[in-house]
Amino acid sequence: MILSAACIVVGFASLIFGANWLVDGASSLAKKNKVSDLVIGLTIVAFGTSAPELVVNSVASYNGFSDIVFGNIIGSNNFNLFVILGLAGLIYPIKVQSSTAWREIPISLLVTLFLFVIANDFFIGQHPKISRGDGFFLFMGFIGFLYYVFKQLRFEKKEAIAPIDSSNYKIWGLMVIGIAGLLIGGKLVVDNGIAVATELGVSQKIIGLTIIAAGTSLPELVTSMVAALKKNSDIAIGNVIGSNIFNILLILSISSFVSPMRYNLNFNTDVLMLMGGTVFLMIAMFTGKRKKLDRWEAFVLLSSYLLYTTYLVTKEI
Repeated sequence: MILSAACIVVGFASLIFGANWLVDGASSLAKKNKVSDLVIGLTIVAFGTSAPELVVNSVASYNGFSDIVFGNIIGSNNFNLFVILGLAGLIYPIKVQSSTAWREIPISLLVTLFLFVIANDFFIGQHPKISRGDGFFLFMGFIGFLYYVFKQLRFEKKEAIAPIDSSNYKIWGLMVIGIAGLLIGGKLVVDNGIAVATELGVSQKIIGLTIIAAGTSLPELVTSMVAALKKNSDIAIGNVIGSNIFNILLILSISSFVSPMRYNLNFNTDVLMLMGGTVFLMIAMFTGKRKKLDRWEAFVLLSSYLLYTTYLVTKEI
């Protein structure tokens, strides 16, 4: 257990350093290329921090573990929205750009609603599942989202900024090393956390509902918290919204290409929770300080997740 505990410490250190390097590299890349931090957060950072979900879900789909695939995606998205934005907003109120309030957050809601509809097969009447055909439509949605993001580049007007001394090699090197640190750190924390929990006699159900569910979201968690500490709101919220969209449109579509997956209707409650949280985030943009996630709103997000998780755990015991 001592070795596992030590590995957990090393894992968290890797997560923290990796997040620092990724945020610094991403911010430098944005400034050097006169691209907004939000675009970088919605794309490169979001994809990098979603890599654990991609690996876990591809393997789970290949082995026929549909519940792990859906549980990981839906659980990670809820964790991203309620916990990561909640903690980041408590650290520093998150100022949100108009495009995020009016377009990116609604897109995230529509994507979740689309998942709810196709997973339940409302219009076909078959057994609930995500087929390869459904995956194709999800993947086309992902291509459409990328087109939308890069189309915004033409309309951005960046203020003049001082030249960035770092070379492209150094910037990309920081980002690659940062993502590697997040992946390695996340794996160390998850694997050794499971080992410690098992040795302490914690049931596999509880381990799955806590360590595994949150484990693949550790990169997003640390990255957004570091971004909040650096007062870089665009990367903090872009990482979360981008990751949630990536998880459904890209990772779920790839998982369905590997193998079609039956959908457990018990996940509907979790999907509705995700939609409700996204609606709350949209409303929060126009209450209190407009286009800003205030600390009290962040507290509501975090508290809601803790209450909901307590309910799930007590129901499963």
